[in-house]
Amino acid sequence: MKVGVPKEIKTHEYRVGLTPGAVREYVAAGHTVLFETNAGAGIGATDDNYRKAGATILESAREVFASSEMIVKVKEPQPSEWTQLRENQILFTYLHLAPDPEQAKGLIKSGCTAIAYETVTDAHGGLPLLAPMSEVAGRLAIEAAGAALKRYGGGRGLLIGGVPGVQPARIVVIGGGVVGMHAARMAAGLGAEVTILDRSLPRLRELDELFEGRVRTRFSTIEAVEEEVFAADVVIGAVLVPGASAPKLVSRSMLSSMRKGSVIVDVAIDQGGCFETSRPTTHADPIFEVNGVIHYCVANMPGAVPLTSSQALNNATLPFGLALANKGFAAVLESPHLRAGLNVYRGRLTYKAVAESLGLPFSPIEQAAA
Repeated sequence: MKVGVPKEIKTHEYRVGLTPGAVREYVAAGHTVLFETNAGAGIGATDDNYRKAGATILESAREVFASSEMIVKVKEPQPSEWTQLRENQILFTYLHLAPDPEQAKGLIKSGCTAIAYETVTDAHGGLPLLAPMSEVAGRLAIEAAGAALKRYGGGRGLLIGGVPGVQPARIVVIGGGVVGMHAARMAAGLGAEVTILDRSLPRLRELDELFEGRVRTRFSTIEAVEEEVFAADVVIGAVLVPGASAPKLVSRSMLSSMRKGSVIVDVAIDQGGCFETSRPTTHADPIFEVNGVIHYCVANMPGAVPLTSSQALNNATLPFGLALANKGFAAVLESPHLRAGLNVYRGRLTYKAVAESLGLPFSPIEQAAA
């Protein structure tokens, strides 16, 4: 199969769909990798690195899209990219369609087969292609919060861990999944006072045992969210409903009771965000203020550390990508985990939560592929 890797064009997105090491694996499996020139610059990989790995370098994204049977990316296709997709072409990347009706309509119109990293599953019911970026984003969330808390960033002027005799920052993490766990680990490691809110009692028990009492756990109710958010210096939004829009757990009216100069980091912004006042931002202009509360809502947080992120992502995506390259769409039909990743197929939405979020018709794969 001809596998194409265009350069990412989202603002300040430096990751790359395939690392040189991953390219070697595709080539060794008998596939042709078509790579846009300088697509690996963000991770310090030159065209020569990719040539040595076996890739063919093309001068433009248009050539890559036109010549490839499968496109491997990192972030969702931008308008200039989805118009280049075509029927029978496979797109393998993050999509996050639920809050993005225009992209969904563009992919539907293209007729392509779009498989979303974030909804591919594994034998344990996990999301193996979302997990590595969730790990990165969770850890980065605390770094971002620390910067935003500084007075020159508009924050309260707090040091996350405090110093002897001075209270540390109070950090509340809403959601105890992969993002929440890694955010709590970083925050606790810096000496913050940390609370995790979640609706799963088994998960809260796991987290309590994991952190051995260094992090407070609390069952998430409306009252609990209000109490914790109103007392917090930092609130990390880490709630995930696979494929669907994130639930809005902190309303605009609640901001008036939050501490002035406190910080919100909405890691769920790719799925629409879990704060009513959130809107996507970029690394070029990452924060904004609403009612005295600083919001950090960068939609591609792991793009700030592209070398770490690209390597972690490729480690996870490689076996799935090779399966698609080896068998084409048949791999989707054979694997329940790739089938879970299928969001768009030949002009139809095939992921129920996405269709419901967008208010568009849903077509089960059996119906769409008939």
